[in-house]
Amino acid sequence: MKRLFTSTLLLGLLAGATATYAQGPSLTAKEKKAGWKLLFDGKTTAGWRGYLKQEVPGAWKVEDGALFLDTDAKKAGASGGDLITDGEYENYELELQWKISEGGNSGIIFGVHEDPKFRATYATGPEMQVLDDAKHADGKIHKHNSGDLYDLIAAPSKYAKPVGEWNTAKIIKKDGKLTLIFNGHKTAETTMGTEEWKTLVGASKFKTWEGFGAYPKGHIALQDHGDKVWYRNIKIREL
Repeated sequence: MKRLFTSTLLLGLLAGATATYAQGPSLTAKEKKAGWKLLFDGKTTAGWRGYLKQEVPGAWKVEDGALFLDTDAKKAGASGGDLITDGEYENYELELQWKISEGGNSGIIFGVHEDPKFRATYATGPEMQVLDDAKHADGKIHKHNSGDLYDLIAAPSKYAKPVGEWNTAKIIKKDGKLTLIFNGHKTAETTMGTEEWKTLVGASKFKTWEGFGAYPKGHIALQDHGDKVWYRNIKIREL
């Protein structure tokens, strides 16, 4: 009887948590006072659109309180592409949760400058990697794992949770100083525009890319890399 009660209680708590996320995220009074704002209401794609587009690509949907890239819908003809915020940000603290599909790849791209001469978000915006480290080929590449400042700075260790579980990512950017925190661990720190930054870029795949990391203020993007990915509890506090 005791075991049955415990199992019933656990199922009830899980169901309650699922219902809460389906209803959408919320901020505490303390968070609101500190200046936090939601970038995603958990119910609609309001505040987001495609890069160089006015509409949201059809493959991006809202599922159980998360922004979900439905690759099956893409195969059926729905439009794809990266999502970007309507607003642009320069000094801020961004926090969100993500989970990736098996073998999947995505990324959180920031400082995105929207201009037709730059055909993709990653042409100007650095990226915090989102990946199935164990089964995607990039997992074997230095500086390409989850939590890394993609192709620039590798995390000191691998901190990603198993596929299907939620990870927490945080990006703090203030007067060019950039700090990445992944599942509670600092994974990268540098200051954009400095000699150190120029050295990092010069040793990366972006060394000849005009405009990469050059815009202090820009959009935040969620990458469509062709794999199913979910993002939720997306919030920002301008500094």
